[in-house]
Amino acid sequence: MKEITLGDFVIGGHNPFILIAGPCVIENEETTREVAAYLKEITDQLSVPFVFKASYDKANRTSLNSYRGPGARQGLNILKKIKEEFSLPILSDVHRFEEIDEAAEVLDVLQIPAFLCRQTDFVTAVAATGLAVNVKKGQFLAPWDIWNVVEKVLASGNDKVMITERGVSFGYNNLVADMCSLPIIRKMGYPVIFDATHSVQLPGGAGTSSGGRRDMAVYLSRAAVATGIDGLFVEVHPDPDRALCDGPNSLDMRTLPELLAVLKEIDGIVKKID
Repeated sequence: MKEITLGDFVIGGHNPFILIAGPCVIENEETTREVAAYLKEITDQLSVPFVFKASYDKANRTSLNSYRGPGARQGLNILKKIKEEFSLPILSDVHRFEEIDEAAEVLDVLQIPAFLCRQTDFVTAVAATGLAVNVKKGQFLAPWDIWNVVEKVLASGNDKVMITERGVSFGYNNLVADMCSLPIIRKMGYPVIFDATHSVQLPGGAGTSSGGRRDMAVYLSRAAVATGIDGLFVEVHPDPDRALCDGPNSLDMRTLPELLAVLKEIDGIVKKID
């Protein structure tokens, strides 16, 4: 199993699971900082390795009129401030070739969105930065198909790759999270992350935006950690019902301490058995 060093912790192998968490999108600097400060405090208290995530641009929104974020320049500036103030590794998704170099100057992990994971030139360009790459597995891919994407990253001379499962399309406006996919992908030898909140999304389910079932994210998180995953990805917000993006599937950040405590117990048991 490939292990990836990020900051002062290691991802993969028999190491404890990491948490990748934050708001879906940067709404403003104040709210983003509030979420980062809260998550930093609770993960320090629980000794959970933590990567802060937030998108500076959501280029794949359902509607043309949906809020996308502040854009690369302003958004990366906000993320840089958070990185420096809280000494946190930062993850965000890149959607355009023009953003890669600028994003690589700030981010510790570059994320390839699910809808772009088959775009060969884009994947290899992101991988060529040499930074850790988190590939979101497309909703249209079977677990074994993601290996073709991993090979594209490796071909660029970069073996710091993580794979994130975020559910697979299941009929109209619905996803299903298959727990079998997690050990299948992990056997490829690279760290596997489970995206609990996007897995309960209902893509386009609200007509001009996506719906979601945030109450199910807790149950899927427990199940995923029990398979021995290397990290959990969750989007959180101080008031999910008022979030500007992915509110229906985001968790209230204040629910995380209880959930993380349970997940730590499960993770410890599973990795002792393995």
